[in-house]
Amino acid sequence: MNSAAAPTETEDEFRARARAFLDEHATGLSYETPDPRSANELEANKAFQQKVAEAGLAGITYPKEFGGLGYPKSYDRIWREETSKSADMTGQLTISHGMCVPMLAEYGTDEQRERFLPDAIAGRTVWCQMFSEPGAGSDVASLQTKAVLDGDEWTINGQKVWTTLGHVSDYGIVIARTDPEVSKHAGITMFIVDMNDPAVEIRPIHQIDGGMHFNEIFFTDLHIPKDWMLGDLNNGWRMATAMLMYERVAIGTGSSSGIKTPTSKYLMKAAKEAGKTDDAVTRQALMKIYSEETTKSLVSLQTRAAMKAGQTPGPGGSLGKLHGAKIARMSRDLALDIVGPAGLAWDGDDSNGGQYATTTLRSFAANIAGGTDEIQKNIIGDRVLGLPRDINVDKNVAFKDLKVGTQKD
Repeated sequence: MNSAAAPTETEDEFRARARAFLDEHATGLSYETPDPRSANELEANKAFQQKVAEAGLAGITYPKEFGGLGYPKSYDRIWREETSKSADMTGQLTISHGMCVPMLAEYGTDEQRERFLPDAIAGRTVWCQMFSEPGAGSDVASLQTKAVLDGDEWTINGQKVWTTLGHVSDYGIVIARTDPEVSKHAGITMFIVDMNDPAVEIRPIHQIDGGMHFNEIFFTDLHIPKDWMLGDLNNGWRMATAMLMYERVAIGTGSSSGIKTPTSKYLMKAAKEAGKTDDAVTRQALMKIYSEETTKSLVSLQTRAAMKAGQTPGPGGSLGKLHGAKIARMSRDLALDIVGPAGLAWDGDDSNGGQYATTTLRSFAANIAGGTDEIQKNIIGDRVLGLPRDINVDKNVAFKDLKVGTQKD
């Protein structure tokens, strides 16, 4: 990408403009409920993001020719600081803006950036990520979805699972096996796919909390242009690792900056309403969560500082992600202790409805989404602390000779 352009406004002027916009537009979401597939919330997020783009506040660090402002990273930090003071208006765009857009910007060709980035940055199109498979979860490198080059097209066949918002996405980034003759990490390539192609079948996964924003994706002779390959041939594992780092930063740091303690604030409010703020055990538990959230924010600031310096997110992003999972685990039992039976059973007149039960059920995903806690600990131990790696018995074995996933013959 081109280097940052000279801003047309000072940092103070930009901050004032951002603050004025957020005060007017970031007033909280309003959309039709119930919303089991998150479609209504996504439309509200898209509408807000398009206002951000119209105001000249979207894609702050991306070049102007690709739909951004071309400003230095310090302006992006200002935007994050200001958005941290307002309601979250783009939660369902985390994958698009936190993972797919950075990958397109960093690894895409100029033609790919010109075609896809402006609409993605402005929220006119939504993107999803397709890595996991029924036989390739934590061990994503065991994936079996295949891509075969035939003339000027790639033909993709296979299955993905746990694809968030795949049913409402316009495009997706997928990794597929392009060479089974080499080791499992070496023969993978990354591609862009059109989610509205008839060769892409999307089936909802029904969750215990009533939601259906995860999906199974089936590719049956999906044909994509040859130039929709993202990055180099058979370099998909390095690309996937980079994207996972972006994902863990997005999950672990969010879209804003600064010290953020939303869970403890939420639980403190519940404790006040329940008259339990004088209970010593409750107060201690609340303080532990507040401390953990503060620590997570400080780790996130360090990660964002590295990105501001131009570094691709590294393994340190797993620290923030692991902190988030720990906070979710700590808070779910406390939430139910605070609200009592209302967290498990409620009537139609209860304005809170089942929010505590739903929040508790959803919290379990924090220990899995973006890589399990065990995976994060392995990454931190190996790549942050420099501890010895686990034994790898299939390092130099061709993928076609492995008995992994559903590959038995």
